[in-house]
Amino acid sequence: MLRLYRSFSTTVRRLNLAPPAELDAQELHVFKKLNAALEPTRLQVQDISGGCGSMYAIEIASSKFKGIPMVKQHRLVNEVIAEEIKTWHGVRLTTKAD
Repeated sequence: MLRLYRSFSTTVRRLNLAPPAELDAQELHVFKKLNAALEPTRLQVQDISGGCGSMYAIEIASSKFKGIPMVKQHRLVNEVIAEEIKTWHGVRLTTKAD
C-alpha cells in the first residue's frame, strides 16, 4: 500500500538569548526588550554609570540589521528602548549585522 504524506511547512522560531545572571533589574529589563524585539544573536547590556543607571553600553548583533546602514540600526534599537532612554544621561551603542 502506497501512502502519500502531505508535506508540512514548519516555521522555526529562534529561541531568545538567555540573559546573563549578573544583570541588575534595569539591565535585565533592557536586555529582555531588545531580545524580544530584535532577535539578536549576541546581546550585551551593561550599566556603565557606576551603578546609578544613568548610562548604558549596549552591544547587539542581529540578522534584522542586514543591509541597513549603521545609523538606521541605531534608530531601530533606540525605538525599542525609547522610554528607557528618556531617563538616561547617555548610551554607548554598538550594532552589527549577522
